[in-house]
Amino acid sequence: MSRRRTLGTQKKIALLVGAAAVAGGGAFFAANASNAAQTTQEARTKAAQDSGVCQGLATALGNNQRFIEGQRANPDAQSQARIENREAVVAEIERKQAASGCAVGESAQDPQAQGSQAQDPQAQDSQAAQPPQQDAGDRAGGAAQAGEQVCAGSTVTLSGEGGAPAASSDRFPVGTKLRVTNLDNGKSTTVEVNSVSGSCALLNNAAFEQVREEGKFLIRRALIEKVG
Repeated sequence: MSRRRTLGTQKKIALLVGAAAVAGGGAFFAANASNAAQTTQEARTKAAQDSGVCQGLATALGNNQRFIEGQRANPDAQSQARIENREAVVAEIERKQAASGCAVGESAQDPQAQGSQAQDPQAQDSQAAQPPQQDAGDRAGGAAQAGEQVCAGSTVTLSGEGGAPAASSDRFPVGTKLRVTNLDNGKSTTVEVNSVSGSCALLNNAAFEQVREEGKFLIRRALIEKVG
């Protein structure tokens, strides 16, 4: 009887030890899975930052936010519709920031856009007969002529808008044709300005896809030419 009790006690102890080992192993694997997920996220964030994805999305977000601010500061009959459209674009950019591991809501502006105000189409129509707003390079050589380089030093990113290839600009009126060349891969696209934005040349999704480098949302070395 005593031996049977002893064996029963030993068996219970063995079961308890086994259960503890299983629980410990589960915790170990859970911790490893958590660490692996964190490492993967950190690696993805670093890769996005190194490739310029985060900077490109931040610039696109900043340009769209700046355009919205300009429309609210100087509204017209179409401002609310434009604002709603750009707010949808902002939401899409923030979604891309989250998917790329970037800081959601982080924004920046194209340096060339600093100091200029987004204009609405009515304001552009009233200024159609006047020379377009010029950057430092344009002022040095006079008003830009067809085929001349404009907005020297500007980076180019995307607006997040859909539709056929097109561009928006804070200085060229609707109907102006611009050729944008990505000097890092030699790809070019010629597009027509069809709306206003907060930078010299902001490409919509279709136009940006024609010149982008894989995995990048910013063209650091861009050649922008007015061709019509």
